[in-house]
Amino acid sequence: MAETRKARELILASASEGRAAVLRGAGIAFRQMPADVDERALEAEAARANGGIEAGGLALLLAAAKAEDVSAREPEALVIGADTVMECGGAVIHKPPSLDAARDQLLALRGRTHRLYSAMCVAEAGKAVWRHLGLAHLTMREFSDAFLDDYCRAEDEAILRSVGAYRIEGPGIQLFAAVEGNHFTIIGLPLLPLLEYLREARWLKS
Repeated sequence: MAETRKARELILASASEGRAAVLRGAGIAFRQMPADVDERALEAEAARANGGIEAGGLALLLAAAKAEDVSAREPEALVIGADTVMECGGAVIHKPPSLDAARDQLLALRGRTHRLYSAMCVAEAGKAVWRHLGLAHLTMREFSDAFLDDYCRAEDEAILRSVGAYRIEGPGIQLFAAVEGNHFTIIGLPLLPLLEYLREARWLKS
């Protein structure tokens, strides 16, 4: 059995409570330090440089940027960056800026299948050393306008913190007819590949 390395701090470069809950639930000791990254500026720059960028590539780019940003400030730690990007009908969908925008977004997704890409990156000393991209397919049911109104009222501003305007671990599950993919990928932190990497890196015991 491989020995673990001398204990190093693990940092989650995100303010996401959902991602933090996943790590806590797995018994992982860590602290949170949100990255200082302008996501839309990075997206625009990558699109200009490459003539566009697809959703999975964007998720990987942003996860790495977040991990490297925090890792540059905390070079002795192991830093996890994560990002989730939604795509439907070829269009990338971002977090809604307002409750009205969230309702419009859900109406546009009603009865359709969208793809959710969840990327992770681990960085050390300011450089990415590991990447992973998870994919899930989610199909929203043909919910009524009355249901949507009740849902938006009950969830209120909580839906503004999630791409797609739903928390699948909460009442948002009622929006769906079918879900294909790993639960942790949908929450935004594909846990099993991360745990495997931490074992390979000897941060966790194998």
